[in-house]
Amino acid sequence: MNNPKQPKSSRTAAILLVVLFFLAAYFAYTAFTLNIWSIPPEAKLVRNPLTADPAAAAKQILPVYLDKCSECHGETGQGNGPQAKMYDPRPRMLTDAPHLSTVTDGELFYVISQGHKPMPSYKRKLTEDQRWQLVLLVRAFSHTTSPTPPAAQPSK
Repeated sequence: MNNPKQPKSSRTAAILLVVLFFLAAYFAYTAFTLNIWSIPPEAKLVRNPLTADPAAAAKQILPVYLDKCSECHGETGQGNGPQAKMYDPRPRMLTDAPHLSTVTDGELFYVISQGHKPMPSYKRKLTEDQRWQLVLLVRAFSHTTSPTPPAAQPSK
């Protein structure tokens, strides 16, 4: 019995559909994984070494925040800076008390230090004290305190 051959255009269309499916799956996977911030468990345990009054430290670091962060996060941490609409995902609202009350100071410090696209890393741009002061400013914006981590470790 003769095996009828597929027309060349049908075979090309099938190959094209398979390639398009795999491209769509790749882009969906990439978009999903880019939105996940992977914070090491040990970073969650780090406590803020600054013992200054949080309000005073926040006031002291405000000019740095306005220079480095407000373009995206907004002047008051609302996530509505002039460049915020350019990014996907949008910059986080630093006033989101329900969320920030579950995030430790160590996690905030890690995110500020390491960054995650589209947010840049500030590990080499700001001193360690400045990054801890920014953590205090985020706490001031959100009116939250850090949940107590299970074990305390000094920052590295």
